[in-house]
Amino acid sequence: MTMGDETPVTSLMLPILIRPILSQSLQLERRDVSASQTLRSALSKAEAAHPGLTYDFVIGIMRRAEITVNMNEGILRLQGAISDSDIEYRLNRSEDAFQELNKKSASLKRILSRIPDEITDRKTFLETIKEIASAIKKLLDAVNEVNGFIPGPAGKQALEQRKREFVKYSKRFSNTLKEYFKEGQANSVFVSALYLIHQTNMIIATVKHKCE
Repeated sequence: MTMGDETPVTSLMLPILIRPILSQSLQLERRDVSASQTLRSALSKAEAAHPGLTYDFVIGIMRRAEITVNMNEGILRLQGAISDSDIEYRLNRSEDAFQELNKKSASLKRILSRIPDEITDRKTFLETIKEIASAIKKLLDAVNEVNGFIPGPAGKQALEQRKREFVKYSKRFSNTLKEYFKEGQANSVFVSALYLIHQTNMIIATVKHKCE
């Protein structure tokens, strides 16, 4: 069991921290495009085979450097720097329903990434919570629209299961917010927001798998 198994940060370390760094490594791209692509593919395969490997790798580096960071807060902040054109969690289908789902998923994740900067300002944070609630509803509406394109009952059932999981973590996020206003534990909100980001990614991944 890795250190991060109890939080979603383990599954988000690769797409939010490592993969963007590799994509922005222009020097490696210029020297050997094939090597760059091979490295990204190898890391993805290693993470798929051993979930949490990337997390343990990064934590190991931080320990050696004696760096202390709230990883939940850090990864949540970094989500805001991810391009909306991120190919890993973006649908390629041109139909309006798929493009709308791309927009709504990116919008929700972008709003969630603002939480660390806004959570200490009660008035601003309350407005952000309203934005999140609206973004969640719009994402679910977009999922319903895409469902009509999913072939076969098994595919539709898989997407419906993802939708139920998303709703479950949306409710958990709402409960976490209530606890935060009573107890002031910001890290719990960060973790809950990361769960929502992960569930959003899983919806996109499921649609890609069934439709592309």
